[in-house]
Amino acid sequence: MGVTSKIAPSMLSSDFANLASEAHRMLNYGADWLHMDIMEDGLLTFLIMLPLQDGHFVGNLTIGAPVIESLRKHTKAYLDCHLMVTNPLDYVEPFGKAGASGFTFHIETSKDNWKELIENIKSHGMRPGVAIKPGTSVEEVYPLVEAETPVEMVLVMTVEPGFGGQKFMPETVYDTLLIFWLISPSFSNQVRILRKKYPALDIEVDGGLGPSTIDMAALAGANCIVAGSSVFGAPEPAQVISLLRNSVEKAQLTY
Repeated sequence: MGVTSKIAPSMLSSDFANLASEAHRMLNYGADWLHMDIMEDGLLTFLIMLPLQDGHFVGNLTIGAPVIESLRKHTKAYLDCHLMVTNPLDYVEPFGKAGASGFTFHIETSKDNWKELIENIKSHGMRPGVAIKPGTSVEEVYPLVEAETPVEMVLVMTVEPGFGGQKFMPETVYDTLLIFWLISPSFSNQVRILRKKYPALDIEVDGGLGPSTIDMAALAGANCIVAGSSVFGAPEPAQVISLLRNSVEKAQLTY
């Protein structure tokens, strides 16, 4: 189907005082990418006041381009940057200069300028991606995937944006497992629908992924897996990374 498994430990769960060594540790354990969550302070306020904020993120950055720039000095790894910010266009140039490899923005904050945003991301040497929250219709990313200058990855969040260690929302990836979960039709099927429509697209999932949830995500069609606490908190992180990869590769045989 043209896509490969990519395991991306979320550095949000790492020891920030030893970020470079943590990055090297994950890569030595078999990670393909390093996932960097770029959030704005006040994200909790955003979640609570969603109707008033009109779907936008608020506040100041918790991790910015200087962190990416510092980490880039210590590794050539793919830095998979996920920006949960109000105006992602403002961050393209600084993140490009800092050495980010991928720049994934949220469609919820970029409905009016996504074409300009994608072009700017590519012109700064980064790979463009678009993210959707659990409650966002998957159809909103179709034009971005099919554009003349398209995004090259879609990130499906299995939890609302916020903090590391959240529980997985299985209904965002596989609505046929009704025996285990009551599925909300407003945000079901996202990954499965995307994989069926775009067999060669990189589809990333982020939020609560680990040994107990990876099979659902993989069977739905996700090939890029973000995992934070399940990797960094494991006694043997290398075994978890291997398990995640094996699940994706096994699931791909069934597509």
